[in-house]
Amino acid sequence: MVRTPRLTESASAVFAVLAQAGTATRPQLASLARLSKPTVSSAVAELEGVHLAAHSGTSSGGTGRSAAVYRLGPAAGAVLAVDLGPAVTRVRGCALDGSLLAEATGPREDAAGVVREALSALPADAPLRTIVVAVGDVTPPQRMRPATAKAGPVFDAVAVALPPGVPVHLENNVNCAALAELHEGAARGRHTFGYLRIGVGIGLGIVVGGQVLAGANGAAGELARLPYPWDDDLEPRHEALEEYIGARSLLRRAAEAWPDSDDSCPRTAERLFTLAGQGSAVARAIVDRHAVDVGRLAAAVTAVLDPGLLVLGGSTGAYPQLLPGVRAELERLSWPTEVVSSRVGDLGTVVGAARLAVARGVQTVTEAGGTKD
Repeated sequence: MVRTPRLTESASAVFAVLAQAGTATRPQLASLARLSKPTVSSAVAELEGVHLAAHSGTSSGGTGRSAAVYRLGPAAGAVLAVDLGPAVTRVRGCALDGSLLAEATGPREDAAGVVREALSALPADAPLRTIVVAVGDVTPPQRMRPATAKAGPVFDAVAVALPPGVPVHLENNVNCAALAELHEGAARGRHTFGYLRIGVGIGLGIVVGGQVLAGANGAAGELARLPYPWDDDLEPRHEALEEYIGARSLLRRAAEAWPDSDDSCPRTAERLFTLAGQGSAVARAIVDRHAVDVGRLAAAVTAVLDPGLLVLGGSTGAYPQLLPGVRAELERLSWPTEVVSSRVGDLGTVVGAARLAVARGVQTVTEAGGTKD
């Protein structure tokens, strides 16, 4: 476990605002932390003394006077974010100011190798503060374990590569992607929205007041558990809705509808949408039907949340070709709701996980504070 020096309350506050700002002068730090300039000067000296802050040049003001600029020091450390996707593992290493230090991508079956590649690219003198692993499972609030703990099935694939003693947090992958859309994607500037992921599985990231809603069991947005089918003669089955809307069923329906004389039957969603865009009537009909199904799911979400904005993401949901059909079905069944395609794409989960990891990493340093000034 990385040991952090106990900081005074003012040093902890200055460290937190410096991490968020990236670089800042002492007057800027005083304004951001709402502390007096003498207190900030003392806090900066304290942080420099333990290498949590470092001098980073000078800045000239309008009066011609220059001021020292500070950034995080080498002892601030780094964090790791792992998107343990169904087919691809994506890893990012970041400094506590959010700057990218390392990244690696590879197949799920080599997840440990992808993690090791990213770890090897991190600065050797940067202590690893925390690790966030984004998974497709329900993650109860405060679910955390040290990397030395016995690995559960959700991250057996990466646990062998994680350095011992570093806190590991499990986060829901859809919630991570929703955070990425909030800060860097299609929902930027919006404080309430739903991120609807349609791919191999289905899920909903719910953002209210700028915060992801996890739910009492960490299961908010688990759309796969919606009763389906809802019919007088049919009994709802466990996760039957996900089975129906997911990418595997979409491709199965394509195979069933494809003419036997045509050997171009798509084996991937990407190929299906490409053929639809090229004018294939069969592919277009399948895509249009998929848009109606997603639109009905969107109507169910809107009826409960009234989010004002729905962002469509996932390996099939992000295709803009779905938008007209989804919008039309949602308008038919519910009230006006803006629907847009994801802007962060496949990187959304790891980008959101990295943002969470940075916040937790800063917290590990500032929580070592508490000493009165």
